[in-house]
Amino acid sequence: MSILIRKSEEKDSDKIWHLMKELAVFEKYINSFAITPEIVRDSGFKKANPDFYCIVAEDGDKIAGMLVYYFLPYTAQNRPAIYMKELFVDENYRGKKIGEQLMNVLKKEAQTNNCKQIKWTVAPWNEAGIKFYERLGAEENKDWLNYEWNI
Repeated sequence: MSILIRKSEEKDSDKIWHLMKELAVFEKYINSFAITPEIVRDSGFKKANPDFYCIVAEDGDKIAGMLVYYFLPYTAQNRPAIYMKELFVDENYRGKKIGEQLMNVLKKEAQTNNCKQIKWTVAPWNEAGIKFYERLGAEENKDWLNYEWNI
């Protein structure tokens, strides 16, 4: 197995969508999952300013993992930040440091773009995810509560 970590391309849209759907099952929001391969293609690759960016872990013709992110251009530090929306590794590839490799490429992306932080959320029940992020040196931000306003 030789994993290549790279920025995604339009040809990856269907495989990225498949992993997004698997993540929706894992995180228990599959009933409200409304993304299609066409939405991935149009929103991530066909726009001059894409709605999101994606890094993939490629194993031959398979996408073993993905990390979806976007930029927060304005922050209090007067520097951009990156918001990591999704990190998912196919269960057949877990335990092989693929998530860590994806995160390290995201860190380089943040540094290249003069970002001050990488931000994300994790479900409180996802103990493996929490341990993974803490092992990387991430810290829980206890200063803010997350709110949603469904309209």
